[in-house]
Amino acid sequence: MGAMSGLLQVEITTARQAVRAQDAGADRLVAVRQHDFGLGAPLPEDVAAMRRAATVELRVLLRLRAGFGTDGGEASRLRGLIWSYLEAGADGFVLGFLNDLGQVDQEVCRSLAQEGDWPWTFDQAIDAAFDPPSAWQSLAGLPRLDSVLTAGSARGPEHGLERLLELAEDPAVARRLIVAGPTPESLPWLRRAGLAAFDLGLMGPDLDTDRLASWRRLV
Repeated sequence: MGAMSGLLQVEITTARQAVRAQDAGADRLVAVRQHDFGLGAPLPEDVAAMRRAATVELRVLLRLRAGFGTDGGEASRLRGLIWSYLEAGADGFVLGFLNDLGQVDQEVCRSLAQEGDWPWTFDQAIDAAFDPPSAWQSLAGLPRLDSVLTAGSARGPEHGLERLLELAEDPAVARRLIVAGPTPESLPWLRRAGLAAFDLGLMGPDLDTDRLASWRRLV
């Protein structure tokens, strides 16, 4: 992936949010759905509605259960969903799985990534890995992976700034890194380190366009 310049990414659950996010300056949307376990895979028909509503890049979260582990049954369901999402107009995906040892589950990630030629983001499973430095190394050979979403810490962005600045020292890592949940206070440090891609998460039921527009001006 080439160097990103001021990329702003937000999660959305509705077509209305897609319109509001695009109008307020988002560069990339991630389609999600609120499940009992948290954010997970949306319905294909919702993705189609989001695609009709906005023209900016649209990626879809691939997750059907709590946590970052998976099994063959979930992987099979996700393979079927991938094609439904592509038919609905998705441009790419967000996914990330760990095995029982807390390592990146390369087998599952590879098997899902083989289902087409789309770009994808490894999600915040990276922050939950047992050995994050080794986990980052294991991402190197995954096909078409163009970005990694991380807060720098499993405890959240307020604890991850130091780690994010360390990661930014490697240009190859910095080019892929999307900062999850940045704060205005941390932004000058992150930008000075060369990081320019940020994920603002869900921004309320109606999507906080004022906040998003403020971030657009900042980055």
